[in-house]
Amino acid sequence: MNNLSHVDDQGRAKMVDVGDKVPQRRLARATGTISISATTADLIAEDHIKKGDVLTVAQIAGIQAAKRTPQLIPLCHPLILDKVDVEVRLEEKQVVASSEVACVGRTGVEMEALMAVSIALLTVYDMCKAVDKEMRIGDIYLVEKVKRDVEQG
Repeated sequence: MNNLSHVDDQGRAKMVDVGDKVPQRRLARATGTISISATTADLIAEDHIKKGDVLTVAQIAGIQAAKRTPQLIPLCHPLILDKVDVEVRLEEKQVVASSEVACVGRTGVEMEALMAVSIALLTVYDMCKAVDKEMRIGDIYLVEKVKRDVEQG
C-alpha cells in the first residue's frame, strides 16, 4: 500500500485530489535568514546598495513569489490567497524574512509561505552580491500552520 500522497500506485507523481475536502481558513507562517557582512549591513541600512532599497524590493519579491508558487512547485494547487504579508528586516549582520499567508481553501498555504521567504532572501542575495561574496542563506522553516472551520453565516 502506498502511503505517499503525491505518488500513485505505479510510483508516478500525481496531484492530490482535494475536491472532497471542506474549505477551511488556512494560515501559515515561515521565516528565514541570510547572513551578511557588517559592511553590507551598513550599506543596506544607509540605502547605499546600487540596485536600490534592498528590504523593500525583497518584500515585494516575496509577495509575488507566494502568488506564483503553483507555477514553480509542480504539484501545488493554485489557491486564491486572501493575505500575503512579508516582512524583511535588518538585524545586525543578517537579514530576516518572515511571511504570513492565508486563504480559505481545501489545502494549506505552507508552500506559499516558504516560497515567499525563500525568494525574499534570494532577492537580498541578488541585490548585494556585488559587495558581499560570503552571504549565506539558511534556517528557512515553517513556523506555524493553522486550519479552522469557516464560520457559516
